[in-house]
Amino acid sequence: MDQWAGVVLAAGHGERMKSRLPKMLHRVCGKEMLRYPVELLQQLAIDRIVVVVSPRNSDAVRDLLGGQVDYVIQPELLGTADALARAATMLRGQSEKLLVQGADCPLVRQDTVRWLMERHTSESDDMTVLSAQLEAGGDMGRVVRDEAGQVTGIVEAAEAGDKPDARAEVNAGVYCFKASWLWENLERVEVSPIGERYITSLASIGAAEGAKVQAVATNEADEVMGVNNRLQLAGAEAVQRQRIREEWMLRGVTIQDPASVFIDAGVTIGQDTLILPNTMLLGQSRIGEDCEIGPSSVIRDCNIGNRCRATASVLEEATMEQGANIGPFSHLRPGAYLESGVHLGNFVEVKESRFAAGAVMGHFGYVGDASIGVDVNLGAGMVTCNYDGVDKHRTVIEKGAFIGCDTMLVAPVTVGADAVTGAGSVVTKDVPVGRLAVGVPARITDRTAKTG
Repeated sequence: MDQWAGVVLAAGHGERMKSRLPKMLHRVCGKEMLRYPVELLQQLAIDRIVVVVSPRNSDAVRDLLGGQVDYVIQPELLGTADALARAATMLRGQSEKLLVQGADCPLVRQDTVRWLMERHTSESDDMTVLSAQLEAGGDMGRVVRDEAGQVTGIVEAAEAGDKPDARAEVNAGVYCFKASWLWENLERVEVSPIGERYITSLASIGAAEGAKVQAVATNEADEVMGVNNRLQLAGAEAVQRQRIREEWMLRGVTIQDPASVFIDAGVTIGQDTLILPNTMLLGQSRIGEDCEIGPSSVIRDCNIGNRCRATASVLEEATMEQGANIGPFSHLRPGAYLESGVHLGNFVEVKESRFAAGAVMGHFGYVGDASIGVDVNLGAGMVTCNYDGVDKHRTVIEKGAFIGCDTMLVAPVTVGADAVTGAGSVVTKDVPVGRLAVGVPARITDRTAKTG
């Protein structure tokens, strides 16, 4: 029998979010809220994880998590205790201890939950609840203790008689249970006046019968921040972004103006990279060492090598090998690939194209569906005309070619190695190796490019 199993409660619809998207699929720092507790349990080496879903959100959750977890459906939303009971058929007799967490608490730290689990084990508790002391308890459930400090229950704020701005010990919604005790007592949870059954009722059930029920408080109040509406979503986002920035700075990344920089949870950044103000690093981007990113750059799902620079530019699903640089005011669209040492200057747009090592495009222009050879020079204002209104076509510019300013390359077309196009040319036919093309439409001259 496994020592620990985990349950994530993700059946709620989150009506207060006012959204067609299920609440647990809203993102905090680029990551769906549901992924936070699931990944936390995985990091704690809990192999058996059950996610409780509703019929309404089941498909969306399965699309997100796939086969990483097991699923159980709560047919009607009848409270957290009812949701947990749905997992009994999967988990009863399968583990000694159970860790239960809601899907809408993305800020709970791994170290905190590990500490909670260790306390639960060392104290041989039947139920251990994570709590926090807040200066203002708001509408969160209160941990109730007797004169000796023993937990006697967990109640709603209104039942506790506290004012919302009063200091209170609140329930964080993370629970450890002795599995045998839980399964014996879960069905004893009574239905509330609104027709739902809650996990928190187990605290009073256990305390009344001498079970060992404890609440242990985290020192970081932000961890208990749940998300029920868009205001709370923004609050959780702010906390998590600050954590991410602090983590990368402690790992050797310089962030000049942290408050203006957004870094998603899935981003990685190499040592001695400089992140300048008003920059966003999003999705699953990978940034190498000794880079300079920004100011005012947006990088989404990109792979950036060492010693690269991206100044005031937008990069999406693109790759830059080491030593490449771009900007200011340029755009790499999906499928753009810059090999080592490539330089793109200002107002350049690239889509589904590969620039070989040492290629240069210093000013303006558009390159789409193209292969650019080694040491090619693309002049200001050049455009690959890759779309004929129905289909996309490729342009090939071979090694060492020189494309003059304002050249239009009407694809499909190939410009041979060391060939040259004159300024303003409209190239509709292939240019042979080493030849010169000029005019509208461009004609191939009898002279080679090298002799002019």
